[in-house]
Amino acid sequence: MINSDMSDPAHILLFARYPVPGQAKTRLIPSLGPVGAARLHRRMTEHVISAARACARQKQVVVTICFTGADRRDFRAWLGTDLEYAAQSSGDLGQRLRHAFEHAFRRGASRVVVIGADIPAISAEIMTQALNDLQRYDVVLGPATDGGYYLLGMNRYHPDLFSKVTWGTEHVYAQTCAIIQRLKLNRSDLPVLNDIDRPADLSVLRTDPHFTDVWNQQPQLSVIIPMLNEAAVLEQTLESARRSSNVELIAVDGGSRDTSREIATRAGAKLLEVAGGRAAQQNAGAAQAQGRLLLFLHADTLLPNDYADSIRRTLENPAIVAGAFRFQTDGRGLAMRIMEWGTNIRSSIFQWPYGDQGLFMEKRVFEELHGFAAVPIMEDFELVRRLRQRGTIITLPTVARTSARRWQRLGVLQSIIRNQIMIAGFFAGVSPERLAQFYHRPLSLKNSV
Repeated sequence: MINSDMSDPAHILLFARYPVPGQAKTRLIPSLGPVGAARLHRRMTEHVISAARACARQKQVVVTICFTGADRRDFRAWLGTDLEYAAQSSGDLGQRLRHAFEHAFRRGASRVVVIGADIPAISAEIMTQALNDLQRYDVVLGPATDGGYYLLGMNRYHPDLFSKVTWGTEHVYAQTCAIIQRLKLNRSDLPVLNDIDRPADLSVLRTDPHFTDVWNQQPQLSVIIPMLNEAAVLEQTLESARRSSNVELIAVDGGSRDTSREIATRAGAKLLEVAGGRAAQQNAGAAQAQGRLLLFLHADTLLPNDYADSIRRTLENPAIVAGAFRFQTDGRGLAMRIMEWGTNIRSSIFQWPYGDQGLFMEKRVFEELHGFAAVPIMEDFELVRRLRQRGTIITLPTVARTSARRWQRLGVLQSIIRNQIMIAGFFAGVSPERLAQFYHRPLSLKNSV
């Protein structure tokens, strides 16, 4: 993350490993298993990144991921495109730290802070304190309870801090302090924090809501259903969504005059009332969602039986930023089948699903992309474009069956033509307001956007 108009900015460097089961947090595998250990490492890394972003919003800071275990593309999909990325060098921890500090100072950094990815109590305030202290002190250390340190900061490059240190032992902090004293540098210490390396360290996380799914292995899924006069189809949709466990239902009404609100309440959904169109409805639902995972579902789309577990399994891969289900309607006829075939080609090969396929992603990713744009139409298309720029969007083989009423009302051919004109207009830069006007008027092949 880089703020504009920077002059000699401070740098925060996060050392991160890709969360591959069996390769991440290996000392925790006896307690959590390879998948659980990798999941915990993933959650802790995401937590540190969130704190670094919050710090960067307040100060002039460049945030860089010093990565290992996967390529840059996978890390960008996992952690976002607003950060910088640099591969870790080879060698032991001291050699990798030395290289990272040297590279940052060569780039003109005024202060450099390196942070580990396994500190659940780290905060933006602690990072800010470290950067502030470096205006008065030569070195800042964040001591860890195991005798190491979770943070090291300098305002000038001191390579001797990495010499004659027995890395991975309980002597790292004390040895580093001795080197600082020998170099006649002044030092500031941050609060002592726990890092999570061994099974005995896990007790501090048992009640932390950030890591709930590490223990139950089933992150909550929030299903967000925007609706407007959907009483004819809503009950079936809600019933299909209720078939899975650990699911939160959120119905967001845009001013229905039928019984949609009553149906949603009766089904146990949390009911919100939000004006301003489907984008505003879905953003409001996501803001209220308690789940780590989000599914945006049209009110006339029925989910497959195992939809929640399919979503959870899919999003276990950090490089997959979003997904949708295979498209099918309840309509009949050859033209409808051809339209479905084309839609699934577009979705699976070109990674461009639409909202009526059930669009799902992590809430973290949705928030980092700032949600749906405030547009009157094609809000799903616009969000998918940004998701594609970040990483992989997958189409699951299971089917979400949506009502054919829209195609039946306009005719399949008319619908296909209208949709293609809308897409062409979108890429040509036609305003969403004009596209919405076109979409809602009778189609004539003489009309143009």
